[in-house]
Amino acid sequence: MFLTNQIHSDQILDCKGLACPMPIVKTKKAMNELLAGQIMEVQVTDKGSLADFQSWAQGTGHKYLGTHQEGDIMRHYIRKANPAGVKEEQAFFSTISHEELQAKRSAKKNFILLDVREPAEFALKHIPGSKHIPLGELESRLAELNLDEEIAVICQAGSRSERACQLLADKGAKNVKSVLLGISAWTGETKGSNSL
Repeated sequence: MFLTNQIHSDQILDCKGLACPMPIVKTKKAMNELLAGQIMEVQVTDKGSLADFQSWAQGTGHKYLGTHQEGDIMRHYIRKANPAGVKEEQAFFSTISHEELQAKRSAKKNFILLDVREPAEFALKHIPGSKHIPLGELESRLAELNLDEEIAVICQAGSRSERACQLLADKGAKNVKSVLLGISAWTGETKGSNSL
């Protein structure tokens, strides 16, 4: 096993200061410039990016090598797959708008609002009554959810929630929807240290 701080990267991508989904968007574009087998180091400050990069690499066929953290900066290392190993990313098409979500909450409809952001993000701001399971833990904590119920999945901007929805659908969820634009554009009631 090698140490991530000893990995030689062929390209460094600076995504410091960018929030989800921009680090992944920039990485997708920059990956096109690499040759198969080359390694990209992506520097980010977004705490939720670890689960994003692990999930994105798994979904595209690229190899997530690890993450090295120095202070607030996380360095994610990804090896580009051979062209035959790259998978087409699947977009999750079942979505719910903020207005539809607000109407369901107001009408007290029975559904699960699942927040898949990191604990620090959830502590800062979340919708009251939402269930919190970070994306990186979702597969191992599926037993906490009733996959027969309607599930609305929210993240910061909509990228992680799509990957969570795909995972839930693959595991048998019958009615799962990604909340468009995530909590970053939510104007309804919130709790957390940023909501005071």
